[in-house]
Amino acid sequence: MLLTKRFLPYFVTQCLGALNDNFYKNILLLLVTFSQVQDLPISVDLFVNLAAGLFILPFFLFSAHAGVVADNMDKAKLIRQLKLLEVIIMFSAAIAILNGNYMMMLLLLFLTGSQSAYFGPVKYSLLPQALQEDELVSGNAWVEMGTFLSILIGTLSAGILIFEDNGTQWSAMIVALLALLGYLASRAIPALPPQGTIEKIRFRPLSGTWRSIQKARQTPSIWMAIIAISWFWFLGATYLTQFPNFTKLHLHSGAAVVSLLLGLFSIGIAVGSFICERFSYGHVELGLLPFGALGLTLFGIDLLWAIPPVPIDASVVYGINAFITQSQHFRVMLDFFMIGVSGGLFIVPLYAFIQSRSAKGECAQAIAANNIMNALFMVVSALLSMLLLGIAGWSIPQLFLLLAVMNLGMILYVYSQVPEFILRFISYLLSHVIYRVTVTGREKIPKLGAGIIVCNHVSDVDTLIIMGTSIRPIRFVMEQSVSERPLLKSVFCHAGVIPICSPKQSDTTYNHAFEAIHEALSNNELVCIFPEGRVTSDGALGEFYVDIDKILARDPVPVIPMALKGLWGTYFSHKDGQALTTIPIRFRSRVSVTLAEVIDGHVANKDSLRVKIASLLGK
Repeated sequence: MLLTKRFLPYFVTQCLGALNDNFYKNILLLLVTFSQVQDLPISVDLFVNLAAGLFILPFFLFSAHAGVVADNMDKAKLIRQLKLLEVIIMFSAAIAILNGNYMMMLLLLFLTGSQSAYFGPVKYSLLPQALQEDELVSGNAWVEMGTFLSILIGTLSAGILIFEDNGTQWSAMIVALLALLGYLASRAIPALPPQGTIEKIRFRPLSGTWRSIQKARQTPSIWMAIIAISWFWFLGATYLTQFPNFTKLHLHSGAAVVSLLLGLFSIGIAVGSFICERFSYGHVELGLLPFGALGLTLFGIDLLWAIPPVPIDASVVYGINAFITQSQHFRVMLDFFMIGVSGGLFIVPLYAFIQSRSAKGECAQAIAANNIMNALFMVVSALLSMLLLGIAGWSIPQLFLLLAVMNLGMILYVYSQVPEFILRFISYLLSHVIYRVTVTGREKIPKLGAGIIVCNHVSDVDTLIIMGTSIRPIRFVMEQSVSERPLLKSVFCHAGVIPICSPKQSDTTYNHAFEAIHEALSNNELVCIFPEGRVTSDGALGEFYVDIDKILARDPVPVIPMALKGLWGTYFSHKDGQALTTIPIRFRSRVSVTLAEVIDGHVANKDSLRVKIASLLGK
């Protein structure tokens, strides 16, 4: 995937853009801070804060418009136009750097932020269109790795170069060259035309921002994913902002150690991104999200106890060599690295989830809403830091501890709002920790539109195993007695489970189930049924009692036959009695999920479907 034409030119383009943004921003701040400050019409402190504000302001003003633009034109063409704009901005910036025109550089920083605000939605919405479904997580992992390493290289190289002889001249040349290379790379991106209905594009900065957020909130799972991503940027912005003072005041170290910790944090995110790609097994996997969230809390708390004691000689300032050779600093370095790893595990599944769940032709608008919220959370992080560290007199370690505790609260909130996230975590543990699940034919599940999954019923955890095969939400038709179990009733209710029973038990419940199935299929949802009507008591495929023919007569939608193998005899099956009543003797059992070709609902019936599933089971 990496070396394909549909990904590599885009990847190079976005890496060069992130590198140039951060290189230019840091060059500007370092020039203002360390040279010719008397030439400024405003104070250095005001200039630095104004620069930060002007860079982030465009994300509030233009992200909503950028999302609509990206969804309604060829994405490759839009990227080339944006990169050409970057060339103009950066060639102007090169002239301003050479002339020492800091106020012009400040204006160009605002334009750079504006160009980034328009690039953000197309940067992420391009992936689900250019990549296969099983490449989406891998693509996001490469993007996150490239972005954070570009931020790291841009920040460090600016700090090194600006103090060298002819550093100003070299800086001017580099910003222009990086912009030009980015434009040339963008020309190799293949055409990516709009996927949805073309809308009329209106420029409404403030009302458009609010409308974009309101639209994202209409889908609770996407909205909670946006909140979680924005929370990560809240954490990241706070850590990155406090690195210098934390290193100076509590690690008694110099600027080189700041760069070291920044490097560990950024490399950690890259490593976490690829751990996520490795353990997602080729599809979007929200089950990894709690591992990243837990790591952010645990290593954030551990950082408080990892701070070494104050040196006997208070005047000691550790250089990078002295810092990394002393064992008392190993734990601090490990914590910052693992916070980054946890961040990578946390953020990659969320971006992939938004891309896969967004309506066709609206992905860029969802990313735009995400960028708006990211910017808002980063502003709030700055305000909170100023309030606690300045007015309240807190120390930086106390702030870091608060972040770790708040992270736990935020994740509990997100999971309480979207029970599907909880179920997918449980599904992941079942599929990859308790069992070893392999899926064959995952691509058979329709990406859009209504469909019915028909599967044999082997154990009490079949629904959770099946859930892990599809990033699309599935409405399960479940035996009423199971759906009303005390600890799970609320979760099943929020997950949209459809309870059913025999008409002899309750004619009302039976009829209501078929109405709910009809409504779900009319809404283009996926529905899964177990036609046997109950969990097998002998491991064999039983007769199909649930009237699939009745469903298809009313809604002849595509049918996806599915077979579960390997669950019989495990702790959650009914071999030798009810599930959970025997001593577990099999661990890490191999379980297979096999999907057959989709069958036209007009020709499918319960007998032919039973024969098909029996053939998948090898019977």
